[in-house]
Amino acid sequence: MAIEPYFRQLSIHDVDDILKIENASFSIPWTRDAFVREMTMNPYALYIGAELEGKLIAYGGMWIILDECHITNIAVLPEYRGMKIGDKLMYQMMQAMKANGAKKATLEVRVSNIVAQNMYKKYGFKNGGIRKGYYTDNHEDALIMWVNLYE
Repeated sequence: MAIEPYFRQLSIHDVDDILKIENASFSIPWTRDAFVREMTMNPYALYIGAELEGKLIAYGGMWIILDECHITNIAVLPEYRGMKIGDKLMYQMMQAMKANGAKKATLEVRVSNIVAQNMYKKYGFKNGGIRKGYYTDNHEDALIMWVNLYE
């Protein structure tokens, strides 16, 4: 049976649940203050969440500035990984980008995160370069990926 989450735009009221996903997903998680600023002070920020039975199980964040989108984070609770939740969330994010006028999008991903890279490639993202030592926890390089949303 396929899991079909409900997708919605997130707000300041979701920060506690976002933090649970963030802390379970990243070695250097964003802080509560960072998410509060995103939700209350960053006019370019848009966050989308995936809910299942009333529980936030995944979220994705992006900044849409003029016609360009920068994906800041995508995370799925560990117990829901491997169920295509991230893929479905990415689809929703791509739709939101287009609806908000973005023509292209970019992101950084760990060079070791092949699973994520393959998902991004499915949505048309292509390799655009390397940011050396981008991740501060282990100085791993980041792969920069880009997509033109209307190709």
